[in-house]
Amino acid sequence: MTDNGMDVAIAGEGFFQVQDGDGNTFYTRAGMLNIDSAGNLVDLNGNFVLGVSGNPLGKEPGADRIQLSVPAVEPAAASATEKINDVEYLIKASNLSKDGNVAFNFTSDSTLPLGQAASAEITSTGINIKLNKNMTFNTINDLNNAVNDAILQANNGEEHPGGKFTMEAKPATAFPAGGLTGDEIASKNFAPTLGSVDIPANTFGSISFKEAGTQFAGEGATTMDMTKSGTSPNQIFTMNITAGGKQYTGTIPENATEAGTLKLSPVGGEPGDFIIVNHGGFSALDTELTTAGGTFATVTAGTDSVKTVASKALGLSSKPIKLQNGTAGGPQTVADLSSVGIGPDGMLEAIHPVHGRLQLGRIDVVTFENSQGLQQAGNTYFTASANSGTARYNQPGSGGAGGLASGSLEMSNVDLSREFSDMITTQRGFQANSRIITVSDEMLTELVNLKR
Repeated sequence: MTDNGMDVAIAGEGFFQVQDGDGNTFYTRAGMLNIDSAGNLVDLNGNFVLGVSGNPLGKEPGADRIQLSVPAVEPAAASATEKINDVEYLIKASNLSKDGNVAFNFTSDSTLPLGQAASAEITSTGINIKLNKNMTFNTINDLNNAVNDAILQANNGEEHPGGKFTMEAKPATAFPAGGLTGDEIASKNFAPTLGSVDIPANTFGSISFKEAGTQFAGEGATTMDMTKSGTSPNQIFTMNITAGGKQYTGTIPENATEAGTLKLSPVGGEPGDFIIVNHGGFSALDTELTTAGGTFATVTAGTDSVKTVASKALGLSSKPIKLQNGTAGGPQTVADLSSVGIGPDGMLEAIHPVHGRLQLGRIDVVTFENSQGLQQAGNTYFTASANSGTARYNQPGSGGAGGLASGSLEMSNVDLSREFSDMITTQRGFQANSRIITVSDEMLTELVNLKR
């Protein structure tokens, strides 16, 4: 294992095909591959690796030089789409350039002087926009103009390299008639401002207003009354509040002895259209009714209800809005790929920032009837011979050929431990033979001495 994505080994039978500059074809199992400046797939010695070039889908195994050819890119302006609080915002740059690939960050600022709608700060990765918190932008076009004017000023009077930026909202009603303040545009407080009902003290004893629903539409003068009906133990208090042309009704049964709350809703109203009031319990209301002389006064004037108002917050400060895919286009090279990988089936796949995943070729392998009959050509290369038979082209993992193991290299077929043992044996044998020669020489010397 090498963890190098361009190293590849054959897990089984087969050989890689390579071709030198003179057109001679060799076979090898050494898979240290690379990509040259022209986009050719080459081995460690600079020879061309063979297989299928281009999209290999449906192509038979072959012996073509593999050249990684990346499709050209059409010019495009940078853009971004973000959904915030169920509103979809689209921001686009005007220039066909990668310079528009920036991130917008919106905030509101209460320190900007009157008359200045926005300010901008341009950084290496984005544009920070501050909107005047108290200034009203009547339309989304007013917002676009303010943002571009601020960018122009921050860039010393020159247009941003990405051009002018425009924002659209879907639905367009997200930017309501009457406009929005800088605070409402940037704010991410999407909760509505809940309405209220003014219940005068002592009019209904322990009854007091608690809260209104998120869709409470009542507004203006109200009418309120409460009556007791039924016989014990099934007596009830019924309370009615008329607001905004609707009657909100709720009942308090006799068994509601503890203080609590009462929800009043209109007939057929929306789920969020309701009023909640506090009450002291049936017994407390009964005592208050007796004190009041047997009837609660109906209030017809002097009380007002205020409707719930939906939040106008657009929430542009919720997250950065990142514009992407802006490019001047034109021819692409291997340098524009973010990664290149080799699959078990020999497929060469790469990731391109615009095109996405691309299949740019396939490494095919060859097998022989008798691979032992190949002739050595040096540098781990072999050539075919009459004894080996002709090469059979296969896609890795099929036709008897092994699949490819990316990030791996085949180990040497030499057993190092055995070679060391053989070397030691040979060395000891040489030493022994040397001693024999020495002893023979000494014996001959002694014989000569004896004769003398």
